[in-house]
Amino acid sequence: MIWLRGSTNTKIYCMKQYIGMATCRVIFLFFSAFFLLYTSQLAIVYATDPTDGFVELPFNTSFYHIQKPYNLPVDQRYSFVDGVHKLWVYSTDNPLSRNSPTMPRTEIMIQGYIYSSGVWQFEGYGFVPNGTSGVCIVQVFGASLPHNTTLMLRVYNGSLTYFEQANVLVHSIYDRWFRVNVIHEVAASKLKVYIDGVFTFEAAGRGGNSHYFKCGVYSQVGDSYYMESRWKGIKVLKQM
Repeated sequence: MIWLRGSTNTKIYCMKQYIGMATCRVIFLFFSAFFLLYTSQLAIVYATDPTDGFVELPFNTSFYHIQKPYNLPVDQRYSFVDGVHKLWVYSTDNPLSRNSPTMPRTEIMIQGYIYSSGVWQFEGYGFVPNGTSGVCIVQVFGASLPHNTTLMLRVYNGSLTYFEQANVLVHSIYDRWFRVNVIHEVAASKLKVYIDGVFTFEAAGRGGNSHYFKCGVYSQVGDSYYMESRWKGIKVLKQM
């Protein structure tokens, strides 16, 4: 409460001043809230796509091959129908070569774009059916010892993770198509991950003199018996 002293005219004048200031404050707060709402909506509308500033490179069967259990023909672990790559593997399968110490896999290895410098990007739409777990679905291969790979996106019990199970990037990834963009800035030793066009994670690089992208299914510790992922719209892009 404000106490006003003086003549009646003085009191009325002061009350008008007070009411005027209060009204101005309300108007100011209203327009401030409106401005913040408007600019936030504008930011959403004009948010940049992760592929902005990149050039899409040619991509066809001459740029990749399928890594699969060495003792099986490709069509027993891979299919390509209506633009969709389907890759699957079992935890009891053999590795990719007779003497390899690695776990079972069926992966698209993009050997046509092996890089050691620049800014590169992988894009693809992935699908992982319910039940597939303990598996790597995207790699940026190549790193300095003791590592072999710079980035792994894995699936554990329906969550998409960065390497280990504790590093959850997205929950509830099962049974839906999701867009994956991975940007690798070699000189800056930095990687960025976007899921469904939204920036999700940034990680430091792990060195290495050459890198390439892979996607599919590569068994990890704690794998399910059957592992599958599907991919469409695969692109390799480079910042020129």
